[in-house]
Amino acid sequence: MKQPTGFWSQLTRPIYTLAPMADVTDAAFRRIIARHGKPGVLFTEFVSCDGLCSPGQTNLLKCLKYDESEHPIVAQVFGKNPETFYHTARLVSQLGFDGIDINMGCPDRNVLKQGAGANLIDQPELAKKIIAETKRGAGDLPVSIKTRIGTGKIVIREWISHLLEAQPVAITVHLRTAREMSKVAAHWDQMHHAVELAENTNTLILGNGDVWNLRQADDLVKQTNVDGIMFGRAILGNPWLFNRDVVYEDITIEQKFATMIEHAELYEKVFGDEKRFVIMRKHLWAYVTGFNGAKELRVMLEDTENAADVRAVLDKFRSAHAQLF
Repeated sequence: MKQPTGFWSQLTRPIYTLAPMADVTDAAFRRIIARHGKPGVLFTEFVSCDGLCSPGQTNLLKCLKYDESEHPIVAQVFGKNPETFYHTARLVSQLGFDGIDINMGCPDRNVLKQGAGANLIDQPELAKKIIAETKRGAGDLPVSIKTRIGTGKIVIREWISHLLEAQPVAITVHLRTAREMSKVAAHWDQMHHAVELAENTNTLILGNGDVWNLRQADDLVKQTNVDGIMFGRAILGNPWLFNRDVVYEDITIEQKFATMIEHAELYEKVFGDEKRFVIMRKHLWAYVTGFNGAKELRVMLEDTENAADVRAVLDKFRSAHAQLF
């Protein structure tokens, strides 16, 4: 069996993790997930290394908030400058994180313009320097990678081979190219390449893309021999995703409403005026599905500005749709 370093060596396999997603997996949502169905690893939203090494650091530190309930918690960062990765890794270590993850797969246009994210797939030597400097700054913290299988074409064998030379503790492979975004089905037929290349190493290989529940993940682990699976969009509206004792279809409307209020109140508590409540609305809308009147309720939630508004809207909806409760 592989012998990864840091907290990764203590995880039960297969390792199921939650993907870092901008304006989704913030500290408030991660704490809700930790309460209702915690995965093996949680990741922060990705944060710019250049930003963290600039006067704007104070504003970005809100993306690196976490509490004890979230351990093991990994900070995900992005950039293109090995020097800022070094300094960022030192900061992440000082902040008490369990690990640091380098984003080498983001297809966002603004990230690509900076030469970061998926752009590093086409710059393997720079990518290896970045990993080396991140390791140097991280000290004992394990360094992992999240990436894709190419930019415009699939180059999984060549790219994963380069990454393995740098010996990260784990590589999560989103099984699409950057150009494909999430517009096509994930290429799970490519997963075996990464698994085979890492077979005689201590680097864990996780797969990512179009995985919607634990049952599907269990099947993919058996089919591909990956060490784990990273879930992404499946978590929206479903903080119970990783809880094997909960069947999502059995969750009542009242349970969803209670969790919406819990989430909204925690969002306010964690961020106060640091983040606009409009970001929270996408979570509210995600909870509202699978029952009569859901579309009407989503419209009612559009103007909410705080947790009190959410509670008032839900009370109004209950009164108008008593037959559902």
